[in-house]
Amino acid sequence: MSFRDTLGVRLWALFKVPLIHAVHPSVVVVDDQRCEVRIPLRRKTRNHLRSMYFGALCIGADIAGGLIAMRQIEQQGGGVSLIFKDFKAEFLKRPEGDVHFSCEQGAAIGELVRKAKSSGERENLVVRVTATVPSISPEPVAEFDLNLSLKRRAQ
Repeated sequence: MSFRDTLGVRLWALFKVPLIHAVHPSVVVVDDQRCEVRIPLRRKTRNHLRSMYFGALCIGADIAGGLIAMRQIEQQGGGVSLIFKDFKAEFLKRPEGDVHFSCEQGAAIGELVRKAKSSGERENLVVRVTATVPSISPEPVAEFDLNLSLKRRAQ
């Protein structure tokens, strides 16, 4: 796991979105192509059935899709605002362990950043995030489609 990236996400979340900080995310990997984030199953993320609460699952999807987009924006010199316009989730199985959230659309997100910077208009891309519990099975427990919306900031 990437200690430096994990620390960065947790500090950013502590000051910007404290609810993200509450689920104690860890960055497994983040690079130009892929982002994987882990949220532990613990008291704060568990529901009454002892599986991960759907709100915590949604936070994990948000982090995985957002972190790779933030990395692409930073690498291209910043100046782009990021928001998710909508969100679709399909919960497939009960996540009864630490959940890993993966997004593998780095190249497409990088192209979206370039397009938003050049056009000055709001540009959108549906980003797929897959959640698994590797300690139990490689099969997905949930799949998320987040509509990433980027726009060049006014200077």
